Amino acid sequence: MKKILLLSDTHSHIDEAILKYVAMADEVWHAGDIGNLEVTDVIKKIKPLRAVYGNIDDAKARLEFPLHNRFMCENVDVWITHIGGYPNKYNPNIRVELQMNPPKLFICGHSHILKVQFDKKLNLLHMNPGAAGKSGFHTVRTMLRFTIDGDKIQDLEIIELGKK
Repeated sequence: MKKILLLSDTHSHIDEAILKYVAMADEVWHAGDIGNLEVTDVIKKIKPLRAVYGNIDDAKARLEFPLHNRFMCENVDVWITHIGGYPNKYNPNIRVELQMNPPKLFICGHSHILKVQFDKKLNLLHMNPGAAGKSGFHTVRTMLRFTIDGDKIQDLEIIELGKK
């Protein structure tokens, strides 16, 4: 069983509120728009990190992290990308691959809107943790926490970090 902390759109912001939850996780996943790599450097000192770069991330971030990160966690096929879209409105650049070979868990960031939705057509769970940073139009900073146990995704929690 793995306890996962999922965040996105930190836009160079990391604070004790985020780090408190990092310490409780087994792994941290970041769905892009990291900003300054100090954010991921701090997280990596505490827990294992899987991340992708986002549209605001610079060449250093793009050298360190991929655009797409697809991997197995326990028995769950996971695909993380920054600009992924939503069920029935997926990013055209990935739509065909998603339809041909859907993961069990599809994660993206970018919108700053927290959303968890099951895609019945592709039989996958879609997650967007919202934005943990202070830049953007969102009013409340959010993250997600859940566990993966074998092939089950469970114990999903929304973490509100307060107003930005």
